[in-house]
Amino acid sequence: MAGTAGAQTAAPPPPQTRPSPEVAAPAAAPADVTTLGEVRALKPEDDQPLDLYRFRNPVQPPPNRFSRSWSEPPSPEQVSMSGGYLMMGINYGLSKAAQGLHKLSGGPDQIQPAIARPPPELNADQRRRAQQLCAQGDCAAPPGN
Repeated sequence: MAGTAGAQTAAPPPPQTRPSPEVAAPAAAPADVTTLGEVRALKPEDDQPLDLYRFRNPVQPPPNRFSRSWSEPPSPEQVSMSGGYLMMGINYGLSKAAQGLHKLSGGPDQIQPAIARPPPELNADQRRRAQQLCAQGDCAAPPGN
């Protein structure tokens, strides 16, 4: 019993050693130490909750021929907000029928590309007045002043 009691006592702490004055660190920091600048936390987007454990794929493949027709399936929240699967199916069928009818009719698309108009042309009287103003030295003045 005496042997086990001696084994259970805590060992004395190691003696405190002080470094010699020659080895002690200098009071001032060395000049080559770099410090970090100001660090700011960015607020996450409002539409996505912050998930620290989500997987972020480091590989981003370029778009290909399949990504044009692929769409992510709706979440249960999106399904319930749009009236359920039955209403989503009806709306999808109606939109496809409208696309087919539009293609058959050959009408213009709903979204048209912008077409730039040509710059305005001056008639003979306007050109004559512009030449008179330039001859007087008022070429830099905006019209109407």
